[in-house]
Amino acid sequence: MAQTMQAIRYYQFGDPEVLQLEEAPKPVPKEGEVLIRIAAAGVLPVDWKIRKGLFPMPVRFPVIPGTAFAGVIESAGPGVTGLITGQEVFGRSINGTYAEYTTAPADSVALKPSSIGFAEAATISGGATTAWCAINNAGIKAGDRVFIHGAGGGVGLFAVQFAKWKGAYVIGTASPSNLDFIRSIGVDHAIDYTAGPFEAGLEREADFVLDTVGGATLERSWALIKPGGALLTIAGQPPFERGQQEGVRVLRSALASKQDLSDIAELIVKGAVHAQVQALYPLGEAREAHIRSEAGHGRGRIVLATET
Repeated sequence: MAQTMQAIRYYQFGDPEVLQLEEAPKPVPKEGEVLIRIAAAGVLPVDWKIRKGLFPMPVRFPVIPGTAFAGVIESAGPGVTGLITGQEVFGRSINGTYAEYTTAPADSVALKPSSIGFAEAATISGGATTAWCAINNAGIKAGDRVFIHGAGGGVGLFAVQFAKWKGAYVIGTASPSNLDFIRSIGVDHAIDYTAGPFEAGLEREADFVLDTVGGATLERSWALIKPGGALLTIAGQPPFERGQQEGVRVLRSALASKQDLSDIAELIVKGAVHAQVQALYPLGEAREAHIRSEAGHGRGRIVLATET
């Protein structure tokens, strides 16, 4: 059996040109881990932010980017139960997913329903999971008013659908070309953020704001939130001090559990939630995928097809 694999790696921070397709050691599963033959890997904005050195985390070069994957179990390490060779799965790995193989803890892997394709399943971790934890941790219930920035993006489109599933009234922002799309997935009040102040006429109406943009967008979002309401930003550090001043609960992003992965997949199978693949690139075109991700304004998640 081959001891190497094809993988995207980089040896220094920089532009997309630092990404290289090359031979790399094939990983070996440790205690409690499974080895996955990857079929598809999600391209998350955090991937290129880490590549550019913008994310405050320790990095050991060379780096294989990516955390979201869908694929097939190749083998299981010692102590793994409930997962066997040949099962189709999806989930999260901290060991890099822009590659033919990765290893992941068994408790961060869930079975992929047969009705979901690998590309769709690769959009769940980091997109659907972030949105799922945000909506649940905010305690959203029927009748709540939820404001979602970037409602057509990889996190936003799932947040819209989960909030609607909970019975909330959803307000969402998007570029002009995406307004009809966000309405089609459940946004009740669609706002073109290029047309004027998104907060106009909506002051203190939102029970929860999900910020996927940061910067000035986050700053202007405080005016939207009811006293005692909640805010979660995925575009920077949680602004806890400002939240105390505003009387707003500031939430932290949370990692999804194996049960969360399964619950999301079940909603997709039932048709209550739909995944959206913005674009599919072969593994060797990771540079192009990063360039497209950095451009923003797309619908759903960009995915690398790593299976040859």
